[in-house]
Amino acid sequence: MDRPPPPPASLSPQEWEQLIDDFPTPRRHRWLHLPLLDLALSSLPRRDLPSHLRPLLLSFLDDHLLPPSPSHLPLLLSSLLSFPSDHPLRDHLLLTVTSAFASALSPPLHADHAHPLSGLVNALLASANRPNHAPDRAARALACDALRALDAALPGLLADVLGHVYALAAAERSPAAQSYLLLLASAARHVVRLGRLPSTTSILAVSGPTTPFSVPAHLLAHAPDPANPVPPPSEVNLRDIRKVLALIMDRPQVLTPASAMEMAAILAEVAAAVVGWAPAIAAHVKVQFGGMAHSSSLMLLHSVLTLFIQFPDAFGAEDERKMARRLALAACEAHRPLAARLLALHWLLGSGKFRYAVPGLAKWFYPGVFDPLAVKAKKLDCLSLVAAGVDDDKIEGGRDVDQTIGLVNDGLACVSAFRWLPGWSTETCVAFRALHVVLVAAAPHSTDGSGCSGAGELLNSTIFHHLQAMLVDMTSEHRGLVPVIADFINRLLACNTHRWAGKQLLRTLDENLLPRLEPGYQLASYYPLFEKIAENETVPQLRLIELLTKQMASLAKKHDPETELKTWSQGSKVVGICRVMMKHHHSSRIFFPLSCLLVLTIKSYPDLEVRDHARICLRMLSCIPGKKLRHLMGIGEQPAGVTPSHPGPLFDVPSPRPAQDLKSMPDLASYIHLERVVPLVVKQSWALTLPNFSIQSRASGQILSIQDVSSNPPEQEKTPQPTIERIAYTQEALRVMDSKGAETLEILRRHFACIPDYLHSVGLKIKIPCTFRFDSEPFNHAWGSDSAVPGSEVVDGLPALYAVTITFSSSAQFGKIPSCHVPFLLGEPPGSGMDIMPLDNGHQLESSYCASVVIELEPREPSPGLIDVVIAANTENCQVISGSIQPITVGIEDMFLKASVPPDILKEDAAEYYQDLFHALWEACNSCSNTGRETFPLTGGKGSAAINGTRSVKLLELTPKVLIRAIERYLAPFVVSVAGDSLITILRGNAIIKNVVWEESESAPIVGADALVPYSVDTNLSLQRIDEDEFEVGAETYAHLSKRDMGIVRVLIFLPPRYHLLFSMEVGYASTLVRIRTDHWPCLAYVDEYLEALL
Repeated sequence: MDRPPPPPASLSPQEWEQLIDDFPTPRRHRWLHLPLLDLALSSLPRRDLPSHLRPLLLSFLDDHLLPPSPSHLPLLLSSLLSFPSDHPLRDHLLLTVTSAFASALSPPLHADHAHPLSGLVNALLASANRPNHAPDRAARALACDALRALDAALPGLLADVLGHVYALAAAERSPAAQSYLLLLASAARHVVRLGRLPSTTSILAVSGPTTPFSVPAHLLAHAPDPANPVPPPSEVNLRDIRKVLALIMDRPQVLTPASAMEMAAILAEVAAAVVGWAPAIAAHVKVQFGGMAHSSSLMLLHSVLTLFIQFPDAFGAEDERKMARRLALAACEAHRPLAARLLALHWLLGSGKFRYAVPGLAKWFYPGVFDPLAVKAKKLDCLSLVAAGVDDDKIEGGRDVDQTIGLVNDGLACVSAFRWLPGWSTETCVAFRALHVVLVAAAPHSTDGSGCSGAGELLNSTIFHHLQAMLVDMTSEHRGLVPVIADFINRLLACNTHRWAGKQLLRTLDENLLPRLEPGYQLASYYPLFEKIAENETVPQLRLIELLTKQMASLAKKHDPETELKTWSQGSKVVGICRVMMKHHHSSRIFFPLSCLLVLTIKSYPDLEVRDHARICLRMLSCIPGKKLRHLMGIGEQPAGVTPSHPGPLFDVPSPRPAQDLKSMPDLASYIHLERVVPLVVKQSWALTLPNFSIQSRASGQILSIQDVSSNPPEQEKTPQPTIERIAYTQEALRVMDSKGAETLEILRRHFACIPDYLHSVGLKIKIPCTFRFDSEPFNHAWGSDSAVPGSEVVDGLPALYAVTITFSSSAQFGKIPSCHVPFLLGEPPGSGMDIMPLDNGHQLESSYCASVVIELEPREPSPGLIDVVIAANTENCQVISGSIQPITVGIEDMFLKASVPPDILKEDAAEYYQDLFHALWEACNSCSNTGRETFPLTGGKGSAAINGTRSVKLLELTPKVLIRAIERYLAPFVVSVAGDSLITILRGNAIIKNVVWEESESAPIVGADALVPYSVDTNLSLQRIDEDEFEVGAETYAHLSKRDMGIVRVLIFLPPRYHLLFSMEVGYASTLVRIRTDHWPCLAYVDEYLEALL
């Protein structure tokens, strides 16, 4: 086996450029066998390396070759030391080498790694120890920053040379002093953390020059456990650390805001370690850094606040008020970033030092109109805290009662849009969050888990009375807020500390809201609150039962065929609320009014299912004792057909449930539905009950309308397709064709040239939009779900299907039907029966619990059929369900398409083209047409088609008004021309049929010249015996027609894959005669059904 070639001594500039381009890509494996770090370091000082390549090489090192292994550290150090000191890239290389050392080393260090580390520190200390008047101040500052990074990675690295660092920082007077001060502060912090202050040896003592540097011994061994408690510092080290702190705090003006914030954190830690033995340090901190509170920089303000929290005794009450006022002003300044404003508000709310100052700053907390919602929410928290504090003072000292109300009302003014926005809007959430914070601030949570000690006082407080009145007004005026208010009360009821507040709010709603409500369909919006009132044992149920009794009487009175669904839905919900009362209240208290309500429902309610449910509830109420009744209602299953209004204990499902028997499980089709969006005009076709028409069973003498004159298709295409036979014609004399016939053939050739040949390419496709959904309740029952099905507000408990695959198959000639995929679908809750409502045009409104599915068909023959549907999906419990559901019906109207327009036809000439194509196809479909032997090439040049037409007639006995409405609704896209002045006037006035040819004339059109039964507008229409087609219709059948017709509507429909359907509708005042021609005679039976269904 051949060995790989040895790596090259170095790479050429071209190879380096190629390597840098390849490394971020999958082509990097070409270079991984090379020692890239060694090659890169050896190439940097080369003179033949282009100048533009050196920064790219350094960036390549930073991005891809760090951190290195510790064995490469000597090579990195030697590369840095050998690099020219005046080179512009030396600083970049210094940062790279420092980053490599900091990331590769960690305590305890190996003895072999101490030498290269000492060499790097020596180089950095030598660079930092240059005279401060030297022009390379940037290099000295960079060396200090590199030392600080090493000291952070290896804590205590500079502990033995702290005295030298102190001397360097004290001597530095250039703008680089910031880096020296930060280095000194970082080294001093690690000295404190190492516990060297109690030592009698001075931390600033120096035993020799700065270099050579030796790695401290504590980095070569494991760190000992810190002493607990920490002994006090020695006098000498206390004096030294005060000298260090004095030097650090001597020049805060040289620090940038970011450096000042870092310095404040270090200073707080170091000073806190010795402030107990040197209290004057806290006063010094205030003197040196207190002025930053007046800065416009929020970072400097944050630095002062850090010191303020650490040394509260150094700052007086006046300083605290000034800082609180400064924070409030910073939160109100719109030009500040969002994070800065939120940080100021967090300081005010999070620190107990400012709590007492917040009420005096209430005017600064009113949210602005254009404040972000996050700022509005935090300001409302501040106002809630102020309002709760003012209300407590009012209770104790009798202050102005209007101040609390004003704070709440004025604060919510900025989010007043929640009154008319949807309940799920963010503004609404912010408003109700503020109301909840008001209650929590007025009655904080107890730490010992007991109830609220001040509940009685808060119940009598101004703020709680105002909150009750506000909720009652909002609930009565804005029905959209009812779900949000119900959630607000639920949140209070779920809290042990504030459950009393939720119960009191329910009592208030019962006393003040229910008398305002009127029965009707809109009362259903309040059912979530009614259920909560019914669950509360402390609220009397008389008012609620009286209102529900009026509601049932109103629903029974308004019942009609159009409101059957509403009657069932709302009646079921009312009986469900009665069931909740029976579960949570003593039957003796509610027996008489509730029994009257149930008796009224049984006697007069129009829905049978609701009456049966009410009858069961009344029998249970009258026959079962109270305790057993409540126990039974607590474990009873939901009655069939009754829909809960929203999440809650309306219906409880027992848990655990026994394992399901697969044989007894309901069929998937009973709760999983795939439904058409556009319903069919023909509801039931006779063709769907018969076997599919097979072309192979035709006799050899029958006419075949499609023929293939090219080579045979591949074997895989021949199997599902009908056998195509070539038609044998008898030898006839040479035909003579006039100019009209030649023009007809030219139009037909242009038309068929736009039609694809499905035998050799992809044919035309039709799309059937459908909706896919499943019912939650039977799904849970079938698959063992134990969670109650929630309503539309909360969807966490709804079952879901994942990775649904819908596969289609059909015995009809629809080609291969691609499958559809639905990644995720929530189950439709029982209360969403009104989510999907049919519209006038046959479409449906899609709810949030439906998925859109489009079935694509490539018909081989224009005929109706059934599509079998099989689904496979995963449930939340990792179960796989699969099976068949109800098939999808495909009707003849699904095949209706507009004919294609050649690309050279302008848009404004399309109407004329469709009219010419109609006449050409009308002539070609005539049995005596000269085009019977012509073949027309299709798109692709392999196949061609011949036209062998047939014709029929259909009499529609209906008024023109009905016919015109049907044409405009179903056939408007396919109308090509309209003749007859009166008919044109009507259709133009309706403005639904557009872009057609209007054949206006002064005299009535002469119609029927080429019809099966020739007739004229001046004589009555009569059908006589025609031997050829064996039609025998007496003239007396049409004796009721008027002397004149209204006009003619011509319709051109393309039937995929390559057929046509033509209507010539001769509209009369009492009936309409439809003349039909087509080149696919089997569709005539379906067309007859379709025309009948239009009536």
